[in-house]
Amino acid sequence: MGNYKPHARQAETLSLALSYVESVDYAVSARWLFYRLLQDGIYPAKGDYKSKFLPMLSKARKNFYDGWYPDTLADDTRHAILRGNGYASESDWLRAVGEQLACSLDMWDGQPTYLEIWFEAKAMAGQFRHYTDYITLVPFGGDPSVPFKWSIAKRLDRRINARMVILYFGDLDPKGVSIPESALRDIRQWCHRDFEFVRCGLNPGDEITYCIPQNPDKPGEYQWEALNDQVARSLITESISQFISPGYFLEIEQLEEEITKRFKLAWQEFCL
Repeated sequence: MGNYKPHARQAETLSLALSYVESVDYAVSARWLFYRLLQDGIYPAKGDYKSKFLPMLSKARKNFYDGWYPDTLADDTRHAILRGNGYASESDWLRAVGEQLACSLDMWDGQPTYLEIWFEAKAMAGQFRHYTDYITLVPFGGDPSVPFKWSIAKRLDRRINARMVILYFGDLDPKGVSIPESALRDIRQWCHRDFEFVRCGLNPGDEITYCIPQNPDKPGEYQWEALNDQVARSLITESISQFISPGYFLEIEQLEEEITKRFKLAWQEFCL
């Protein structure tokens, strides 16, 4: 344990923040957490993220303060570049190959509808990963770059499904509306396949239906991060269920398991 002793207001903020972390079943980022506190009015401006919030959070995690640990939050931006690692011997490598490899088939091959989810806030990637399976997720993180939009168009071109549907989730503010509209103009121009685009939220009226607090920096505007997690889950899963059902993937999952079992048996024979 460290010797970090926050003042009373910081201690209250850290306690509330930890309750948000523990309220969901997936790892969240510092930015996700800050937006929750911003919507609560704990911080009056977005600039407090770097000047106040991150320094406090860093001290709490480094000092193991009151339930906070270095790995309490997810880091979606940094990854170690591991080099020089390997197996002790050929036999170790052969065994590892057999244990680790599993059959992975295209879950959308043969399905009538191909589905993707695009969303505005990169900080919410953990939430969308947690509540979806097998669906490609595309975090925009603001206005997407030209190469990013081109890669989307070419990926959609490669799909052979009869129908393609894009579900979009973003903020209810001028930027949250303009970002997907601007991106769509380029993507549709570069993509040779037709696809449907459905804005699932936030849409006008959602702020009333779901009691979403206003952005404290910009009254009259509402952010996806301000949604209660249970409401967000419902919006995500109910939007998906309009186009696909879990049964779509069951047969392919079973086929993957059968192929993997046959492979492992054959690999054991090979390693003898």
